[in-house]
Amino acid sequence: MPRGGRRSVSTVIENLRRKFMSVFLNLPSMAWVNRAPGMMVLVLLGCGICFGQTSGIPNQTEDEKTIRKAVASYADAFNRQDAKALASHWSPEAVYVTPMDGRRIIGRKAIEDQFSNVFDNTDGLKIDVVVNAIEFVSPNVAVEQGRTTIGGTDVESRVTEYSAVHVRRDGVWLLDRVEEKVEETPVSNYEHLKPLDWLVGTWVDEDEAGRIETVCHWTKNQNFLHRAFTVADQQGVHLSGMQIIGWDAVEKRIRSWTFDSDGGFATGIWSSEETDGQDPASWHVRKKGHTATGHTTSAVNVLTRQGDRGFAFKSVSRTFDGQMLPNIAEVIVTRK
Repeated sequence: MPRGGRRSVSTVIENLRRKFMSVFLNLPSMAWVNRAPGMMVLVLLGCGICFGQTSGIPNQTEDEKTIRKAVASYADAFNRQDAKALASHWSPEAVYVTPMDGRRIIGRKAIEDQFSNVFDNTDGLKIDVVVNAIEFVSPNVAVEQGRTTIGGTDVESRVTEYSAVHVRRDGVWLLDRVEEKVEETPVSNYEHLKPLDWLVGTWVDEDEAGRIETVCHWTKNQNFLHRAFTVADQQGVHLSGMQIIGWDAVEKRIRSWTFDSDGGFATGIWSSEETDGQDPASWHVRKKGHTATGHTTSAVNVLTRQGDRGFAFKSVSRTFDGQMLPNIAEVIVTRK
């Protein structure tokens, strides 16, 4: 040993760790490994000592289990409307950001008062908590992500997404900061468009002259019906296009927008006769449009249901640049 004294175990381990890093971060030094395989084993063992030690580092698996138990205990206190027990899960300086108005409730006592007031004014309030993830920022700090569903006897259920910071205080995991955000429910106009639900599917109008096929489906959130059509004969497809049917919230009626591959487009207003508790059997679509070259068109298309397997279609009052055109006689369109 050098005269300077005995080297400590930590110094030896650190030197071995550096040797190991030089092997894997500096490729030319790999020749040294080939010459001294025994040393390589020692280096690896040394690294195992250096990096594999876990003494003094908390077991995060057990900590996560503890936090999840605390979450379950919190939900139980909430469902018992026990504001004091609920507040005991928070740190003395905790911050709670409310989901509806973003207010900051600071301190365990203030949080207890907040929930006590909520419980006093709401009957049968219940919470369901789903923990999505728990990540440890440090041995004594963890971040929880999840979702809550809250509802009561006279309260409509509300879903929120939350982020909670847990801190370990004197061996106990406590909530230190919680922020909630109300999960927005997408607006759907399905109820207004539901009477046209029968259009969903694949429909065919076919004779010796050609074939028209229309495929209809709902868009996301059922806010629109999307219809795609093709017109073909033995030579192939001559025209294609699409139609979007939706609810006009301003004018309070069903409208449609149609576009074809020739560059033409049209808008339509859908109406039907009122029926007693039944879906309308017949729909009138008053259409106005333009061709790709700027000519104006108009027509009234009539769709009349014939059971679940088909509907009758005809087009009347057709015009082109204000001049009347012959009607299109009724044809039967069948479900494929």
